[in-house]
Amino acid sequence: MDLSIVDIAPVRSGETATDAYEDSVALARAAERLGYSRYWVAEHHGLADSIASTTPEVLIAHLAAKTDDIRVGSGTVLLNHYSPFKVAETFAALDALAPGRIDLGLGRATGMPAVDRALASGVPHQRGGDDHAAKIEETARHVYGAFPDDHPYSDIRIPRSPDGVPEVWVLGSSPSSAAIAAELGLPYAFAAFIRPTVARTALETYREEFQPSEFDEGLAEPHTMLAVNVACAETDHEAARLRASSEAAYQRMARGAFGPPPTVEEAVDELGGVPEPTPETLEPGEWPRAVSGSPETVGTLLETMTDDVGADEVIVQNLIEDPDDRIRSHELIAEAVGVAD
Repeated sequence: MDLSIVDIAPVRSGETATDAYEDSVALARAAERLGYSRYWVAEHHGLADSIASTTPEVLIAHLAAKTDDIRVGSGTVLLNHYSPFKVAETFAALDALAPGRIDLGLGRATGMPAVDRALASGVPHQRGGDDHAAKIEETARHVYGAFPDDHPYSDIRIPRSPDGVPEVWVLGSSPSSAAIAAELGLPYAFAAFIRPTVARTALETYREEFQPSEFDEGLAEPHTMLAVNVACAETDHEAARLRASSEAAYQRMARGAFGPPPTVEEAVDELGGVPEPTPETLEPGEWPRAVSGSPETVGTLLETMTDDVGADEVIVQNLIEDPDDRIRSHELIAEAVGVAD
């Protein structure tokens, strides 16, 4: 099983983005050492007290320079805010700086109204309606140089490495995003930590509607990734304690309360105790937003979850507050699925 990490660069209480970025570098280096395939960074805005991953293209360049072989990418670029050409150009330049190592994950999301207005400030024109599929296709055509000869953009050139182009992924948490990926013949990553109960439907939609890509670098067969929030420790009980930070953070977000990630102690206090350990048997329609366990339990859970929905890869997120605990969790997850050296 290919195993990867998606990082939000959490900012701990009393620290700054600089500290968060240093933690991300340490985790990316650990991931490379442990045999992880990819290290993706998310895009969130207006939450500087809690999340420093606001500009994946900047952090990707830094992480690629601090590592040697691991693929580095976006999980995700919020394409609803940007020009497809600019996104393609940026990631092609990243790929020229780190040839053969860059992933371009494309998705969308809205945030606080003031942030969305600020991101749109100065934009002279926005397409009307739901144009997400069109923007993904346009971005991919720029990356792959795949516009028809008579298209107005066919003569536009973007930076290239000698080893190909960025790997373009569609990211989402619904059957509609799966359908977009399927129509274009692009790999699809489903965010099970956002909408876990929809995972089977979304991945079935992707496989049923998949069309081989017309792009030279696209897919001939479906390829999927499952994104899961996982906390791992030596025992199921200790892993459940670590998972408390994720559980408390999700509850805070549901209340509209944002801030530094809660420590385990704060989270356990807010939750009224340590969460119950995740059972080894989970039905697809009953997945929680976060799972936890010992390496043996996590190995069983991830194998079961990927088998249930037919996923080819797993990418792990967690909201563990302590950076050392976070790295240790990823060490044990790598051990659990057999990628650790």
